[in-house]
Amino acid sequence: DKREANLHVFEDWCGSTIAKLRKNLHYPLYPHSRITVKKLAVSPSWTNYGLRMFGYIHPFTDGEFLFAVACDDNCEFWLSQDENPDNLKLSAYVGKAGKEWTAPGEYGKYPSQISQPTVSLSFSLRLQQQKRYYFELIHKQNDHGTDHVEVAWRLKQASTKFILIDSRSISLYTNESSLKMNYVSHIPQTVASHVVLSRDAALSTPHEADMLKEDPRDTFYQISLLDRSHLWGVLPECAYKPSYIIKGFPLLRYQGLQFVRLLYVYPNDYTRLTHMENDNKCFYQERPYYLKREQERGSTAGELPSKYSWRNKSTKLAFRTASGKGSGESAARTRSTPNPKQNSRTGNASLSLRSNSNGSLSHKVKDGSIRLLNGPKPQEHHYAITRDAQQLVDKQMAKELNKSITGHVEMDVVDPPTKENNHSWRRERGAEGEESRFVSKRKQKLSKYEEEDNTVDDWALYGDSESEYDLLNRVGFDREVNWAQTFQVKPLDFQTLRSDWIDLACNVSGNLLISQSEAEAVVQTFMEKLNKKYPSRFTLQRIVNVEKRPDVARGSRYLLELDLLEWSSRRIRLAHYIYVLYNPDQSRGRAINKQSNHPQLLLCSPHNFQWNPRATVHFIVPVKNQARWVQQFIVDMEELYRATGDSNFNIIITDYDSTDMDIEKALKNSHLPSYQYLRLKGNFQRSAGLQAGIDIITDEHSIVFLCDLHIHFPLGFIDSVRRHCVEGRMAFAPIVMRLNCGATPQEPDGYWEVNGFGLLGIYKSDLDSIGGMNTKDFTVRWGGEDWELLDRILQTGMEVERLYLRNFFHYYHSRRGMWNRRIVPDT
Repeated sequence: DKREANLHVFEDWCGSTIAKLRKNLHYPLYPHSRITVKKLAVSPSWTNYGLRMFGYIHPFTDGEFLFAVACDDNCEFWLSQDENPDNLKLSAYVGKAGKEWTAPGEYGKYPSQISQPTVSLSFSLRLQQQKRYYFELIHKQNDHGTDHVEVAWRLKQASTKFILIDSRSISLYTNESSLKMNYVSHIPQTVASHVVLSRDAALSTPHEADMLKEDPRDTFYQISLLDRSHLWGVLPECAYKPSYIIKGFPLLRYQGLQFVRLLYVYPNDYTRLTHMENDNKCFYQERPYYLKREQERGSTAGELPSKYSWRNKSTKLAFRTASGKGSGESAARTRSTPNPKQNSRTGNASLSLRSNSNGSLSHKVKDGSIRLLNGPKPQEHHYAITRDAQQLVDKQMAKELNKSITGHVEMDVVDPPTKENNHSWRRERGAEGEESRFVSKRKQKLSKYEEEDNTVDDWALYGDSESEYDLLNRVGFDREVNWAQTFQVKPLDFQTLRSDWIDLACNVSGNLLISQSEAEAVVQTFMEKLNKKYPSRFTLQRIVNVEKRPDVARGSRYLLELDLLEWSSRRIRLAHYIYVLYNPDQSRGRAINKQSNHPQLLLCSPHNFQWNPRATVHFIVPVKNQARWVQQFIVDMEELYRATGDSNFNIIITDYDSTDMDIEKALKNSHLPSYQYLRLKGNFQRSAGLQAGIDIITDEHSIVFLCDLHIHFPLGFIDSVRRHCVEGRMAFAPIVMRLNCGATPQEPDGYWEVNGFGLLGIYKSDLDSIGGMNTKDFTVRWGGEDWELLDRILQTGMEVERLYLRNFFHYYHSRRGMWNRRIVPDT
């Protein structure tokens, strides 16, 4: 085992710091690949990965050694005072913040690169030739620059030079060549791989995502559920026939998406991704509307005119279609909407000088024009929202729907674009056996992290020196700033401007909101009915959740989730569907939240529309050679069982001849309450794999959840699936949040997958009645099978509930190494 060291590779992980690598879901036990290396100097020529190299160092002589490390980007070299991994100490490193990097062989850039006996390194680096010393080298590479990491050593003598540690001085920690990828008991777990230094932890700040705030919805499943028999007779029963049901209506393929609408919720569940709106501002562009800042004529001098736009630009806002393109204005004058799959920040702003017709000089940027010199104010245009305008937008969105189909079919994950790098090192290969030579490409006066500063100073318009400025401007003018300028603004709730139409171009908006007055009116009326049947028995403690599915023709369906006290002592959970009919005394279609005085609401219990809290939920997952993800899925489902105690769920894994782990053995060794394993032959087929799992379910009154392997589930997920599936009436397609590369459930940067329906809950009887999965049209390819299934569900007269679900995440992964990909040899 001498002459090599163990090397574990963690791909598909953005960021530059070792701390970021430690946040990887699979680190340190489940790498993408486990290989060996013959020298402590590697350069894979790849991006967005982390390395963990470990083994033993064998000194070539007795003496006191100095170790040096160099890398792009950050790295750490840990060394033990003996062969025991528990005695590791941090010896040398490059960077902690991710902005540090070195050229290959550059060992003197930072003081931390060369090991010295310090307070943190309590032992002397005096090594003996006859002993071996355990080490770890950890490296993190981002998406730009030339990746490399190397460790060199020398005796602590003035005449010696650093040389790379090669195969003559290293050996394996363990031989992993015959081990399955889910066998991890041999992997050392050390302070280097697990512990975040206290100094780093103190510097970290809580993530800004609003969804991370505590919400009673997240733990409400822990409270005992009120038996539904207590609710019989509380409300009169009524027929439930929503006007939006399209049973028997002929649909073109993938047209069903147009008939799915979003739910309204109360209170605010903070599923709006406000922390991602710098990347996608579509929440403010869903309707052609401007905030108006009004001026009272004759009021205090110095206030802005009423037509001063809230965006501080003279940009006109055009109607926007589902594709995100503006109509009626040039592209240069509308704010661009990022690709909804990538949420990437717009790059450099293009600058130009132009002269307005009114004689004022303007600085044109991507978002509009900012006046540099005083001049007459340009004419402003404003648009009012009308019902016809909203219908126009919705019609345009429907026309654009087919354009989005191509982007959905055959596409699961899109790799992030590789950024231009300004500091990469070009490697020129010589003859075989010759060391690679690194030649600097740094020919421009650009900082490595220039892209982080997108601000543009007005001086840039005139050059970068005083002489150039004097040439262009013999007499300079500075704009006077009116610091005392005030304005007036009317409160505006952008939520009220939204519709329940699924906007495929907006992936940050979150659930629609019910007004407080409407939700409280419905709950109050229901509690009056409940107390009429059970006087003094139940007391409302808190409204935990209300969900609304409106029907403008007949009424609205509500799911009430209430925290009650029974006999003033025992907490009880109520989760019940009711229907609120429109009062015939009101004008047709007038919403509850538009009324100043609430009339008596007409509440009833929808016939044959109640959920089953004891239904078994079957999670079906087809897999092939995804050991690290299969193992993580099993661990996550064990955690659901441990946290909830809910044993009424079953895991079904259909396996297409996986060779990287023994899945059946892993299931047997797990603590899952119930599982089934089915081995299949041939190439991976998602539709066929799901159907094979459906076929082995014997209870047709149980729920099938068509699942994916890369999912993080909130603890109340199983109960949520039950609440939103009604046999013969309704299926559930929760909206999952796709995490960006390098993001975690604790730091959830990403976007909502608004156009995907692959995660679907439905009763087996309903799935069988529509023919199950389409295994004829969707074989070895996938993408589009979810929309095709949606078409058939809607055509039977069922509803599909669509809800942004808190803390429901899809882990980032690329397609590299998956079942339909082939690795091209490096030539």
